[in-house]
Amino acid sequence: MNKEEIYTQNYERIEKAIQYLVDNFKQQPKLEEIAQHINLSQFHFQRLFKEWAGVSPKKFIEFLTIQHAKMKLLEREKSLLELTEESGLSSSSRLHDLFINIEGMSPGTFKKKGEGLKISVSVYNTLFGSILIGATETGICLASFTDNNTTNTSEIQHKFPKAKIVIEKHQHHKSIVDFINQKGSLNQINLHLSGTPFQLKVWQALINIPEGNLASYNQVAKMIHQENATRAVASAIARNPIAVLIPCHRVIQSTGMFGQYHWGTARKTALIGFEASKNLSEFK
Repeated sequence: MNKEEIYTQNYERIEKAIQYLVDNFKQQPKLEEIAQHINLSQFHFQRLFKEWAGVSPKKFIEFLTIQHAKMKLLEREKSLLELTEESGLSSSSRLHDLFINIEGMSPGTFKKKGEGLKISVSVYNTLFGSILIGATETGICLASFTDNNTTNTSEIQHKFPKAKIVIEKHQHHKSIVDFINQKGSLNQINLHLSGTPFQLKVWQALINIPEGNLASYNQVAKMIHQENATRAVASAIARNPIAVLIPCHRVIQSTGMFGQYHWGTARKTALIGFEASKNLSEFK
C-alpha cells in the first residue's frame, strides 16, 4: 500500500469521526466517545487523528466551534477591502506561492457540447479521500471527490457529451494532487473551466480567500462588487467544479454554521479544521 492509499484509508476513518463531531460538537464530545464511535481505542484514535490533522482531536473540535467561525467572519468584515489582495500577503496561505490561471472555455465549446475536446480522466488518492480529475491540454477542468476508487466519467460526460473522454493520467493532474497532499508550493496551475462570466468571477474571488480563513456568501458578493447578488453567488459556488484549489469550502453561512458542501459536510468540516490547525502550527 503506497502513501496516498494509506492517506485515503486513514481519511475514511477520520471522516466518520468528523461526521460525529459535526453532529455533536455542541456537546463537546470526549475522546472516549469519539473513539468508541469509530471502533478504535482512545490511544489509536488519538494517534491516528494527530497523524492526519497535526493536532489533537480536542484542539480540532475547538476549531469547529461556532465561536471560531463567527470570529473569522468578523475578521473578514473588518478587513474586507484587503481580502481580494490578501492571498499574496499571508504567510499562512499556500496559495500565495501559486499562479492560478483560469481560462474559460470558448462559446463554441459550449455550443458544440465539447465536440473536438479531449479530456483525460483518472482517480487519485489524497489526504481527503479519492478524487476524480479531468484535464484538457489547456488545464484542469474537473476535480471532484468520489466515495469510491472507480473512474466514473458521468459528471464530465454530462457537461461535455460530445467530448472524447479518455481514462489516462495527464501531466496536469499531478499539480492538483500534490497541492491537496501538502507536497509544497507550485509555480503554476492552469484551469480550463466551463462557466458563465459571472461564475468565473466568483470562482476567481474564492481563490483569494487565504488558507485558514473563512468568508460568508455576502462577503464574497461584496468582493466582486455585487452586494445584492448573494443568491447568485451561492449558486455559482455550488457549481464550482474544482475541489480544494478553488476553495468553496471556506465559504460559510453568516451565522457561523458551515452549511452544505457539494462533496459532503464532513469533508468540508475536515478541510476547514485541517487548514485552521495547519495555520496555527505554522505560527508556533
